[in-house]
Amino acid sequence: MNSKFKKKAVFLVTFMMLLVLATTVLLNWSVVEEKFLGKKSVPAATQNFENETSEEATEEEPLVKYEDSFHADGFAGADPSMQAGENLKAFLDDNTFFDRELSDYEKLILQETDFGLYLMVTSVEHDMRIQVVDNEGTIITGIPFQLHVKDVGSYKDHDRDGVIYIGDLKAGNYEVSMDEVEGFEIPVPAMVHVKEKVEYTAISDITLLMKTEEDIVVTKEDTEVREALNDVDGTEITDLQEVGDASQLGIDVSKYNGAIDWDKVRNAGIQFAIIRAGYRGSSTGALVEDPYFRQNMQGAIAAGLKVGVYFFTQAVNEVEAVEEASMVMNLCQDYKLTYPIFIDTEGAGGDGRADNLSVQDRTDVCKAFCETIESANYTAGVYASRNWFNNRLYMADLDKYVTWLAEYREKPEYGGKYQFWQYTSSGYVDGMEGRVDLNISYLMY
Repeated sequence: MNSKFKKKAVFLVTFMMLLVLATTVLLNWSVVEEKFLGKKSVPAATQNFENETSEEATEEEPLVKYEDSFHADGFAGADPSMQAGENLKAFLDDNTFFDRELSDYEKLILQETDFGLYLMVTSVEHDMRIQVVDNEGTIITGIPFQLHVKDVGSYKDHDRDGVIYIGDLKAGNYEVSMDEVEGFEIPVPAMVHVKEKVEYTAISDITLLMKTEEDIVVTKEDTEVREALNDVDGTEITDLQEVGDASQLGIDVSKYNGAIDWDKVRNAGIQFAIIRAGYRGSSTGALVEDPYFRQNMQGAIAAGLKVGVYFFTQAVNEVEAVEEASMVMNLCQDYKLTYPIFIDTEGAGGDGRADNLSVQDRTDVCKAFCETIESANYTAGVYASRNWFNNRLYMADLDKYVTWLAEYREKPEYGGKYQFWQYTSSGYVDGMEGRVDLNISYLMY
C-alpha cells in the first residue's frame, strides 16, 4: 500500500470514529447532563414546577420530608401517601424562608391562617365584655377596633386594649359584629346572652383580664394601707406565740416579704401560710398577680406547710368581685388549699377606686366574692381590721364566712366572732427578712 492511500484510509477511519462518538453523545445527552452536569432533563410541561422547587432535590431526598414537618392545621407529621406539592405550607420548612421576599401566594397562605380575629363576649349582669382575640386566645391590642351591638349602638376601642365593656343593658340576646380591619380576617358576628342577675360562678375567660406587674405602674396600683395600724395601743405582741393543740400558728406573705426559706420557716414553728394571690389596681382596676405568688405557694407546700390565699380587693360592684374570685381560683387550680381563700378589704390611701364605697356596696362586694369562691367548693373568708368590721361592713350579712381579724394588741377588743387573728405586723421568723405578719387560727384544718 502506497503512502498516499494509507493516509486516506487513516483519515477515513478517524472520521468514522468521531462520527460514532458524536452520535453516542447526542443520543445520551440527558445522561451526560445528569451524571456530569448535575441536571435532570424534564418534560417541558413540568419545567415551571421544577424551577419553583429546590434545585438540590433528588429522588433519594424528596423536597418535603413529611415525617419531620409540622403543618399549619395543627397536626404533626403527615400521611406518607401524600405527594410533593400537596403540603401548601411546605415553604415554612425552608430555612431561608424568612430571609427572602415572599411571593403573593405565600403571603396569602399566611394571612388566611395567622391573621384571623375572634370575638369573645361574656356577661355577668346587665352587661357585656367584648374581647378581640387571635386564634390562640391572646387579646389583640394597638388597634382602634369598631364594634357594633345590633339594635343598641356602635362602640370604638379608644384605648386600643382589645376590650370593650358595655353596661346598663337589658337582659336578652344580642348580636355583636366588627368593622373590617386592614390585614385581618374579620370574624363572623357573635351572639351573647346578657344576664338579668349576677351568677356567683367563675368566669371562664378571666385569664384575658389578668395582668402581671410588668403591665402596670405598680406605685399607682398596689397601694394597700394597713387599717389595723390606726388602732394600736402599745400592747402588741410581736413574738411567736405558744398556741397549744386547739389552734395553729401561721404567717401571711406577699411580694413585700421577698424570697423566703420555707424550710427554716417551718422549723421555726410556723404551721400555715396565707399567701397573697394578687390585687386589683387602686387606680385602673387592673387584676394583677402577685409576682411571688407561685414561688411562695410551691415553697410553702414543699416545706410541708398548710396554705390558704388572700386577694386585696378594689372591686366597686358585685361584677368585679366575681372577676376577682375567678382570678384567684384560676391561679389556685394547680395547688391544694387547706385554709380558706380570703378577700382583703382595706383602704388604698384614701383615693383608691373602692375607698368611698357605701357600707352596703362594700358588703355586697365581699358577699359576691365569697359566694363565688364557695360555689367552687372552696372555703371563703373576709379579712379586715376591727374598725373596718365595725364601721365599713354589715357583718350580719357576712356571718356565714370565715372572719380574719387584724387587731394589734394583747387582747382583741372586737366584739364580733372571728376564727383567725392577725396579732402583729412586726413579728420575726427565721428564714424571712424584715417584719412579718403573725397569725393564729382557731380553726383546725
